[in-house]
Amino acid sequence: MWVRLVSTLARYGLAAVWLVSGWVKFSDPTQTVVAVRAYQILPADLVRPFAAVFPVLELLLGSMLLVGVATRPAAVLSALGLVALIAAIVSAWARGLSIDCGCFGGGGVVEGIDGRDYAIEIARDVGFLAMSVWLTVRPRTWFALARGSRASLSAAPQPTMAE
Repeated sequence: MWVRLVSTLARYGLAAVWLVSGWVKFSDPTQTVVAVRAYQILPADLVRPFAAVFPVLELLLGSMLLVGVATRPAAVLSALGLVALIAAIVSAWARGLSIDCGCFGGGGVVEGIDGRDYAIEIARDVGFLAMSVWLTVRPRTWFALARGSRASLSAAPQPTMAE
């Protein structure tokens, strides 16, 4: 029963992360472009398209997780997105850039960002990554809309092939 509780909390936690992050970026597309550009990873002609598409993908992932549809695929995509984000933050840190990650709005070049700031951002995202990995392995949760993602609320859950 505790496994279902942890899975359900992870699903809702990740849903909240993606929905808040996506909505903030979607609501301020100009600042999202500034944040993406600050990483200095993408070619200039891909910054705007990426900044336009990424928030929509975050909102889609968050919505899927919130209602419990395709939980395992959403968790895998979450994990991939988080690995890419962690790699981008590590890259910015390693290249000596002083940027706000823009993960929850804002973003761009900011004075005074140091290794401690980057380490905190990375640790936070590793925590979200752990939630994604957990859901990839244990995708059955309570209150899921999709049958394949739904766990029984009974006190004695039945074992499944996925476990």
